[in-house]
Amino acid sequence: MNEIDFDESQIEALFTHDGQYRFARWGRPIAPMVVGTDDKSLDAIKDAFQAVAGIANMQLAETDPELGANFIVFFCSDWAEIGAVPDLDRMLPGLDELLARLTQSGANQYRHFAFDEQGGIKLCILLIRVDEQMAQLSVQALATDQMARSILLWSEAAFMLKSPIGIIESNNMAIVRPNIAATIRAAYDKTMPVAAEDPTHTLRLASRVMQLLIDEDDD
Repeated sequence: MNEIDFDESQIEALFTHDGQYRFARWGRPIAPMVVGTDDKSLDAIKDAFQAVAGIANMQLAETDPELGANFIVFFCSDWAEIGAVPDLDRMLPGLDELLARLTQSGANQYRHFAFDEQGGIKLCILLIRVDEQMAQLSVQALATDQMARSILLWSEAAFMLKSPIGIIESNNMAIVRPNIAATIRAAYDKTMPVAAEDPTHTLRLASRVMQLLIDEDDD
């Protein structure tokens, strides 16, 4: 049974930032670069990234014409390691202060987005500290979770209570939960804008999400 009780107010909350509605999706193909992991894990990570991108009918790109890589992922075991990455402070101004805040709060992830002239996402820098909680996930589950969190400009509270992924018990593989997958698919509908700040955008988005969930539930 899919989560067809998902409603418009819940969808609106996914994109409400400090009381302000703000929706954005990627306005270009995603070209990932992953730093801080081995080759075996890298293959699994990129496969998981592609699986989530496929929900949005997107293919990963080798390079971005403007930026080279536009989805840059750094894995570390301690935030101090990130401070030693050459030139990262050019992409993340105030890096030292950011790392101090992340350390103090005990955070295990951080995303920085940049946007194009239409408001679509053109860059995401993702910092991941593999703590005890994350270490319990398989590489596939961790990558699926992180890509799901990065493919749209979700609110900071969107997944505080419930992860965007679920685990299939029979094979221990992670999938994006049906309601979140439907939201991603609807958000990347070609008739939908790449960015919106008017809450009425939720009406169009919700109608598509509800229909997708109903159609999947009937299958």
